[in-house]
Formats: sequence, C-alpha cells, structure tokens
Amino acid sequence: DDHFVSELYVRALKRAGFNVESTISGQEGLKKATEGHYDVILLDIMTPDITGIEALNELRGEVDKVPNSLILITTNLDQDDDSRAALESKADGYLIKAEITPKTLVGIIKQMLSYKESSGSTENPQQ
Repeated sequence: DDHFVSELYVRALKRAGFNVESTISGQEGLKKATEGHYDVILLDIMTPDITGIEALNELRGEVDKVPNSLILITTNLDQDDDSRAALESKADGYLIKAEITPKTLVGIIKQMLSYKESSGSTENPQQ
C-alpha cells in the first residue's frame, strides 16, 4: 500500500538477485499471482482496491490457486490473535513492516526458499 516501502523492498530483492514484479493494486497483483509462477508472493494487508485478506482468501481459499508459491503477509496493522491466526493459517509467514528492514526481508525470503527447497514443503519453519 505504500509505494515508497514497496520500492525499497523491490530494490533490495533485485540487488539480492531476485526477479521482482511489483504492483500497488490488489486486483492487478491477484491477477498476476494466478496467471504467473512466483516462488514468493509478498502481500500487504492494505491495498487500494481490495484488501490483502480478500486477496489471500482468493489465492488460498477452498482451492489453493498458488500451491507452488509461498505467501508472505506484510502489514503495519496490529492484528488481534484470532485475526493473525486466521491469516497465518493461509499464509506462509507474517511480518510487521515497522519491525523489519529491506535487508531483513531478503534474509527471511532466502531462508523460506531454502527451507522449501530442502524439505519440499511450503510451510515456514518460523511460523
């Protein structure tokens, strides 16, 4: 939802060697996620046209539309325990943006991908 923060993440990920696509629109992101192949999808809770929760429910509802992708929720909103548990049940990780730097995000994503590759699992060991 924040173009500046998004750009910081994009730059850090590209410097780390990742191919990155970015969008501010939740609808556009949802379309890209379901039409392409992504190892990791960063999904903010607050997006301009649909909420990240709606996008997450669309991606990982009754049918997992992105079974080969890890979904990492990013937010600055404080969630109550029930809301956070509901998000974590469908996502592979949950990060508070104010608590991480772009460099930290890169490290977390590398760790998630390494774990996924070594175990064949899409579950995050840090959840």
